[in-house]
Amino acid sequence: MRSRSAPRRYRPTSSRFILCGVVSAAALLSAACRAQDTTAVSPGAPAPPSITPTGAEGAFRGSVVLGRPTDRSVVANVWSADQAGTVSFLVGTAPGQYSRRTATVALAADTPIELPITDLTPGTRYYYRLQFTGAAVSGPTAERSFRTAPATGGTFRFGLQGDSHPERVRSQFDSVLYVRTLTAAAADSLDFYVMLGDDFSIDILDPATITSAQVRQRYTLQRPYLGIIGAMSPVFLVNGNHEQAARYLLDGTPNNPAVWAQNARNSLYAQPAPDAFYSGNPEQVSHIGLLRNYYAFTWGDALFVMIDPYWGSSVCVDNPFFGGDKRSDLWTVTHGDAQYQWLKRTLEQSTAKYKFVFAHHVMGTGRGGVEVARLYEWGGRSPNGAAEFAARRPTWPVPIHQLFVQNKVSAFFQGHDHIWVRQELDGVVYQSVSEPADPNYSLFNADAYTTGVKFPNSGYTRVTVSPAGAKVEYVRMYRTADETAGRASGTVAYSYVIP
Repeated sequence: MRSRSAPRRYRPTSSRFILCGVVSAAALLSAACRAQDTTAVSPGAPAPPSITPTGAEGAFRGSVVLGRPTDRSVVANVWSADQAGTVSFLVGTAPGQYSRRTATVALAADTPIELPITDLTPGTRYYYRLQFTGAAVSGPTAERSFRTAPATGGTFRFGLQGDSHPERVRSQFDSVLYVRTLTAAAADSLDFYVMLGDDFSIDILDPATITSAQVRQRYTLQRPYLGIIGAMSPVFLVNGNHEQAARYLLDGTPNNPAVWAQNARNSLYAQPAPDAFYSGNPEQVSHIGLLRNYYAFTWGDALFVMIDPYWGSSVCVDNPFFGGDKRSDLWTVTHGDAQYQWLKRTLEQSTAKYKFVFAHHVMGTGRGGVEVARLYEWGGRSPNGAAEFAARRPTWPVPIHQLFVQNKVSAFFQGHDHIWVRQELDGVVYQSVSEPADPNYSLFNADAYTTGVKFPNSGYTRVTVSPAGAKVEYVRMYRTADETAGRASGTVAYSYVIP
């Protein structure tokens, strides 16, 4: 069932906070946070004693990116490029009223730390400030908020973006537009935000001289931007081909791009590992530890599953970092036996009303959606139409797409193709999502999609899950100079409902 919604517009408060590709996140966060909804305190409940922040607001120049949310906790990753001191969080269930303070911990310059906020109540919006104390300046951040996982039967929203490619300035990335997109998403009170890969590309670095510091800089580059959305909506990362966080690059030493990339990702962004709330990859990789590359969790009425072929394959899936041609026989590319069996169990054992699966792309390479979903281990056939699945994957009962069909997967979300397209195959929605900050508003790779509803860049995708259905909306974003009567930032270009 498909339905269009009335245009909904978001007007950014200002674009004056742009500093040549680096964002003053605190100012933007303050404006975006004021647009969030609130959770009422029970009538008649006694107000807890309030803890008062001290110092001048804005003293902290770093960023907070939330991650690993559950029904009773969230983890705050705190990082500042050049400030040292101590930090703690003041937390409460009403705006401006903080009834508890987390432990105070030391923060060193350019050294991320993770602070868990625990003992929370499910389905509750919490308001918080980070309290920073430094040698020269001290003070709290602007108030921000997040929501814990709700019970079944409620309504919640999450957001997605495709490939941001900050290294492709002017051709596919504009910092002003990226800030507008993330600020609009932050104002939507999203429970979390999914990034579908190619956000930390290291392909621009010289393979002959690449260093760990250069790789890490690709991840710190995103912190001011992701502090806009991530301080209020926990961020989930999906691995992309241009991150080059991939098994084929491992050489048994700590000094290779795959190790550097995965360690930078896991240190600067709090991603899930298997525990009571999340399932996922239990593999320990030398010089990295837990990869945190594929994982699943239930949020309200929906199951969320993130998968990754790049660590599953011993061969290069897409573009070789050290040069050479892409492989033509994609039967040699695989998600791996362990990930396949985990995916099968996860889908089969879930009783969630909606099941959403996320990856950078079908098979991690190629172009298109349902056009390539029939091929290789994903669909079971070779390009010539031959059914080779049984011979090529003898221990797998069915191809990945057939797992989706058998277990009633609602939608598969992917990036990679730099275009927004809605398709359907055997009752499963295949949704490709747009780039968030392409200033040329391109319709890339449209010819690869022979069916479906297609829209050009830029913007983000918003999904509202409720008892009535899961509503998927494409929210368009533009630079101020590019807006017209028919091109307004925040307009919903297209929407449909998954019943």
